Amino acid sequence: MIKKITSLFAGAVAALLLTACGSVDKETVIYANDKGFAEGQMGDTLRSSFFDYRVDSACLCGEFEGYTAADGYELLVAEITVHNIFDEGITMYDTDFQVQWNSDAEDARDWPVTFYLQEGESLGRDVLPNQYDLEKAESRTGLLVYEVPEGETEFSIVYQEYFEDESYGDIFFVNFSAEHKQAP
Repeated sequence: MIKKITSLFAGAVAALLLTACGSVDKETVIYANDKGFAEGQMGDTLRSSFFDYRVDSACLCGEFEGYTAADGYELLVAEITVHNIFDEGITMYDTDFQVQWNSDAEDARDWPVTFYLQEGESLGRDVLPNQYDLEKAESRTGLLVYEVPEGETEFSIVYQEYFEDESYGDIFFVNFSAEHKQAP
């Protein structure tokens, strides 16, 4: 009997320690509201009609895998996880995820750098390509690299649903701050 009590007590203490250390995560899933808008923070999962996506981390740097930002710009490197929740396989594109930054300028947004590369060019194996397939229930984690104006630190990675009938659906924003660090 003492062994059972000790074992139960040890298990409870281990669970508390894991929770305190951040090893046990409670995932937040955010759906669009009745106005077709969803907004989350880094680490939140946003659920669209086709897939879930989450921005896991982000940093700013001047160079990534030999690619250097243009004058007046730096690179935003964001790790993103995409999980197909649709009933069949889907094709993903780099243009699915646009970056926006805090600015009054009308063009305060851009596509990933992969959108501008020549066919066959790559930024490395960890960077999501300009097109890839996700089978039903498949997940993929990879990097998105964007050129952003120097000095910007507040960003949103945005996805808007687009349907086969060429209509638009809900729009999703993951808002976050990024600091200068060594890119992953």
